[in-house]
Amino acid sequence: MRLALAQARAAQRAGEIPVGAVLVKGGVVIAVGHNAPIQGRDPTAHAEIVALRTGAAALGNYRLEGCTLYVTLEPCAMCSGAMLHARLDRVVFGAPDPKTGAAGSVVNLFAHTELNHRTQVQGGILAEECAQLLRAFFKERRVNPHPLRDDALRTPETAFDGLPGYPWTPKYLSDLPSLDGLRMHYLDEGPQDQKSAPITWLCLHGNPAWSYLYRHMIPVFLAAGHRVVAPDLIGFGKSDKPKKDGFHTFSWHRQVLLEFVERLDLQRVALVVQDWGGLLGLTLPMAAPERYTHLLVMNTMLATGDAPLSPGFLAWRDMCAQKPDFDVARLFARGNPQMSEAECAAYNAPFPDAGHRAALRAFPAMVPEQANDDGAAISREARTFWQVRWTGQSLMAIGQQDPVLGEPVMRALASQIRGCPAPLVLPEAGHFVQEHGAGIARDAVARFTANH
Repeated sequence: MRLALAQARAAQRAGEIPVGAVLVKGGVVIAVGHNAPIQGRDPTAHAEIVALRTGAAALGNYRLEGCTLYVTLEPCAMCSGAMLHARLDRVVFGAPDPKTGAAGSVVNLFAHTELNHRTQVQGGILAEECAQLLRAFFKERRVNPHPLRDDALRTPETAFDGLPGYPWTPKYLSDLPSLDGLRMHYLDEGPQDQKSAPITWLCLHGNPAWSYLYRHMIPVFLAAGHRVVAPDLIGFGKSDKPKKDGFHTFSWHRQVLLEFVERLDLQRVALVVQDWGGLLGLTLPMAAPERYTHLLVMNTMLATGDAPLSPGFLAWRDMCAQKPDFDVARLFARGNPQMSEAECAAYNAPFPDAGHRAALRAFPAMVPEQANDDGAAISREARTFWQVRWTGQSLMAIGQQDPVLGEPVMRALASQIRGCPAPLVLPEAGHFVQEHGAGIARDAVARFTANH
C-alpha cells in the first residue's frame, strides 16, 4: 500500500486526483498505475485500470488469476467490474469512498454471488494516510482551483490593478487536456445563453499583446447584444507563463484553442484576429466550420511555408532576437501616439521580469518559414479552406502604418478569402489596429447584422 501511495503522490504532482495502484503476483510487483484521465484524455484511466492494463500486458494474459491489486481508494463500479472480468484474486484498498465506492460504501459488486467470479476484498489498509492525501488535494483545489505548475510562472493579480478601459471579470480554466493544469485566462461577456447571442465574437490577440488589445471593440459588440469571448494565449496576459522558451509550439497553441472553443461550445462565431491571433486563429474554422459564420481579420497572415515572409516581419524577428528584453509599452507608444502612458504600461503588466517573457522570445521564431516547419502544413490546409470552403461573411481592416505586415501582405491575404470585400484601410493605424478599433467594430456589427 505504501507503493500505491507513492503512485498517488505521482498523480498529485501531475494535477490528477491522487489515487495510486500496485498489482502484485507471488510477492512480486507486476505493474503500477496512478490516475491519469486528464493527462491521457481518457475517462477510463483510473489508477486501477492503468495497473490492470499494464499487468495484463506484462503477463501476456488478460486473466490476472493469482494477482492482488492494492489501491489507495475504494474502487468505483467501473474498476470493480474490470477486476471481476480479469479474475483478480484479491483487491486491497485504503480509504473508503462514500460517494462512488463499489466495494461496500455505495454498492458491493464483489458480494454478488450471481457473478461467475469472486474477488476477495479487504479495506482500511493505511486508510487515514490515503484519505489525508485526498483531503489535502481537494482542500487545495477549493482554496486554489488552479494550482500553479512547477514549470510555470503566474503574474501577480496586483500587476493588473486599475488598468484603464478594462473593467471585465476575469475567468479561468485549467482542465483542458492540452493545458495539463496550466491556467488560461479569458473574458466571456454578454449573453451566456447561445440562443440569446446572435453573434459570439471570438477575439484572438497576437504577440506581444493580450486581451487588453480589444478593450475598444468589446463595448461595441456588447452594446449590440452580442457575446464576446477573448482568451489570453498561454504565456501572455493573465494566463500562466511556462518558464522555458522551448515549451511553445504552433501545434500546441492551436490545439489549446480548438479545445477552448469546444469547451465553451461557441456557436455563430465571428472570428476576430490579428497577428498571431490570425496565424493560429485562421486555422481553426476548418476543424468545425459549422461553428463559424463571420470573419474580422486585421494585420495578420497565413504562414504557409511556400511563400517568403515579409521583410517587415523578418526585421521584427531579428529585433526580437537581438533585443529580447525590449520594452513592450514603448513599442505600443511608438506606433500609437494617441495612447495614454497608462494604456501603454498595461501591455507591460503581464511581464514583470525576463522569466515571464518566454513566449515573447519564442513566438517570432515560431512563425513557419519553410514548408516542413511546425504549422506550415495546417496553414496551407487553412488557405484552401478560406479559398474554397468558406461561405461566411468577411471584413478586413488594414493599419496602413504597419511596419511588420503592411498593406501588400494584407491584400494578398484578402485575395485568399472567398467573398472578402474591399478592405477598410486606416491611414493612421499601425500594426495594432485594434487601438483604433471602435470604428472597425461598429462597421463590423453593421455589416454582419444587416441580414439578421
